[in-house]
Amino acid sequence: MSRILRWAATLLASVTAATLGLVGPAAAASTSQPLRTMIANLPVATEVRTGYDRTLFPLWIDADGDGCNTRYEVLIAEAVRTPTIGSGCSLSNGRWYSYYDAAYWTSTSDLDIDHLVPLAEAWDSGARGWTTSRRQSYANDLGDSRTLVAVTDNVNQAKGDQDPATWMPTYERCRYVGEWAAVKTRWRLTVDSAEKSALTSYASSCSNVTISVTYAY
Repeated sequence: MSRILRWAATLLASVTAATLGLVGPAAAASTSQPLRTMIANLPVATEVRTGYDRTLFPLWIDADGDGCNTRYEVLIAEAVRTPTIGSGCSLSNGRWYSYYDAAYWTSTSDLDIDHLVPLAEAWDSGARGWTTSRRQSYANDLGDSRTLVAVTDNVNQAKGDQDPATWMPTYERCRYVGEWAAVKTRWRLTVDSAEKSALTSYASSCSNVTISVTYAY
């Protein structure tokens, strides 16, 4: 429910901002496509890792100045049992579900915040040409609940910077494929040929659901 509420709040904020003229047309632009169409529309390009360094994606920031940085904002939003928020945004008495491995956790130390499309993968597929500011926005993207996800730490570490051609979660693979396509679309990132082939193959056995995405800008 918390992910749904976060999505609804994001959508409302986007609509309100667009209505009040607080953002330009490009920032408010969105698209809705069937899963397989969205994957088919992902542009193919050769990936380039040259120059990548994780520090080129500044994280974690406290964008709203409430004392909770992006990591904690995701944990609060995705908790299946609302945690108590203490000094320094320490979280206790919460419960979390990692959909990659269908595991529940009650300690935040057991969880990583995964960039669903890893930072290195983003660099390879377009972020190398971004400004530092845009890379920071990507690394701390709370505007779409699919970009960042709380998952079991060792599962995230096993995934590393792999794309769906070489790594997929054990559970909810259709969800993962849809979220991967949504994040790539939101940030206008490319895919390589092996990645696109894998996404297409997995999606062929998934429901061809309509996916809605608001572009980052």
